[in-house]
Amino acid sequence: MEAATVAAPVAPVRQHPSIWTQAPELARRSIMRTLRQPAAVIPATTFPLILLAINAVGLESATALPGFPTDSYVTFALAFAFIQAGVFAVIGTGQNLAEDNRDGFFNRLQLTPIHPAALVAGQLAGTLALGLFQAATYLAVGLIAGAHIAAGFGGVLVMVALSIAISLAFGSVGLAVGMRVDAPEKVQSIFPLIFVFLFLSSMSLPRNLIQTDWFREIATYNPVSYMVEGLRSLLITGWDGEALALGFACALGILAIGLIFASLGLKERMVRT
Repeated sequence: MEAATVAAPVAPVRQHPSIWTQAPELARRSIMRTLRQPAAVIPATTFPLILLAINAVGLESATALPGFPTDSYVTFALAFAFIQAGVFAVIGTGQNLAEDNRDGFFNRLQLTPIHPAALVAGQLAGTLALGLFQAATYLAVGLIAGAHIAAGFGGVLVMVALSIAISLAFGSVGLAVGMRVDAPEKVQSIFPLIFVFLFLSSMSLPRNLIQTDWFREIATYNPVSYMVEGLRSLLITGWDGEALALGFACALGILAIGLIFASLGLKERMVRT
């Protein structure tokens, strides 16, 4: 009688968590990390409001210029507060990632079976949460200060959506920089450069009222101008499809470019690891 053949046990295949499991966990960490840093959240929210107050008082006379689109400079300048918040998104996102690089957390995370897309998306969750808080704050303060929103309640929702897109766009730039450095100070060094881009835009005057030719030319090619004007159209004009399309296109374009460079930086790190 032949001996029965006993099949060898088959080891179960270990299933790695999906991206839909990994991303929320990293997002939760990013959001909690942001909320636990009031020293970063408060200046990032209040500094644009301080500049808004200064500009509203100091440049109120600009509303008397022929062709100026509104008689309320607070309404005109409110849009720029959202853009300034984006600058802090660059610094905040980049610094957090640079700290992870310095402390070795990011390197340890790369040794786990984590999906690269979850890693990148999770890092931006804190930026999204902060951007939502800032948008709500600026709208509330602006309305209290006398600003008006020509597009009504629907315009408020679109304005919040565009402001979040802008925050994520700038945050992706910080992500791309932070992916390549290991010290928060190196991320801070790009702050002056980004601020130059803000001031060489149509933040203080409409482009058609800028008299200096070279300044108007730079503002025309500066994507910041179109993001500002997209927000501003909801405040002053109402529903301007072209301005909104350009504003969202510039924000999403910068977001896409930032994510591409962040992904390339992530691949470089994985190769070195």
